[in-house]
Amino acid sequence: MTDRQQRHQRAMQKLKAHVDDKVAAADQQRGLLLVFTGNGKGKTTAAWGTVTRALGYGYRVGVVQFIKGLWECGERERLAADANLEVSIMATGFTWETQNRESDTAACQAVWQDAARLLADPEVYLVVLDEITYMLKFGYLDIDTVRQAIADRPPEQSVIVTGRNAHRELIEMADTVSEMQDVKHAFDAGIQARRGIDY
Repeated sequence: MTDRQQRHQRAMQKLKAHVDDKVAAADQQRGLLLVFTGNGKGKTTAAWGTVTRALGYGYRVGVVQFIKGLWECGERERLAADANLEVSIMATGFTWETQNRESDTAACQAVWQDAARLLADPEVYLVVLDEITYMLKFGYLDIDTVRQAIADRPPEQSVIVTGRNAHRELIEMADTVSEMQDVKHAFDAGIQARRGIDY
């Protein structure tokens, strides 16, 4: 065995011991709250990836789409036929297009009823609240209402919250927070969003 191979083997043995210790220490079983936030691309895409994973195991999943509901969504189109998936859409589109606080608030409150029902259902394994951060930022939803519904959910249910500028209270209560960092984006260079890649 070469010196390089011996050094590699020692390093991997040390890494394995570290990973094994962490695995052994992880002794809790419960649903999680995940927050995908930040200015970078990929928050909703990551959420849909997790939806696909859960559906792959036959779990029931609910997705509530705020803001982008009127847009085409390749993931939603592909998974729509799955009997274990329920999708609710705010259906007003981007708030900067509607420019009507009253109607946006009403639409948000209506679709929130679907979210609240899903969050209370012990048969639903995963609930995605896509772009809900904007609803909190604009005051269409109250943080106390959202926080309480998430806190009171069934213990085995996981929740994913997506959107920029996640409320600090959601970040504090989350088990996992991933921040997508915007290093470079094609749109800033004048390149249009691409079907099948961006939506």
